[in-house]
Amino acid sequence: MENKSLFLEFFGGSPTFKVIDFLLEHRLEDFTKTEIAKGADVSWATLFKCWDELEKYKIVKLIRVVGRARLYQLNESSPIVKELKAMELALIKQAADEEEEKVKMKIKARK
Repeated sequence: MENKSLFLEFFGGSPTFKVIDFLLEHRLEDFTKTEIAKGADVSWATLFKCWDELEKYKIVKLIRVVGRARLYQLNESSPIVKELKAMELALIKQAADEEEEKVKMKIKARK
C-alpha cells in the first residue's frame, strides 16, 4: 500500500474521506462514480453508501453527461470544500515546516 496523504493521516481513512482525498488530489479532472470508487480505493457499494452525503453537502457536483456516463468533480465553490482545501494546505505547510526544522537541526549538529 502506498503512503497515506497528510489529509488521510489527519482525518482518517473512512470511505468518505478517501473519496474527498482522491477528488482533492485530482481537483481539475472529472470522473464517473466507478472511476471515483477505483481511485479512492473503495468498493462501488461503499461509494454508493456515502454518495448521498457528498451530494447533500455539495462536496461533489455533476459536471457533464457523456452518453450514459455522468461525470463528477469536486465542487470548488462549496464552502465546505474551501475549508477542506485550506485544511489540506495547512497540513502540507506544517509538514514542510517540520521537515525544514529537521534539516536545520542536522546542519547544526554537523557544525
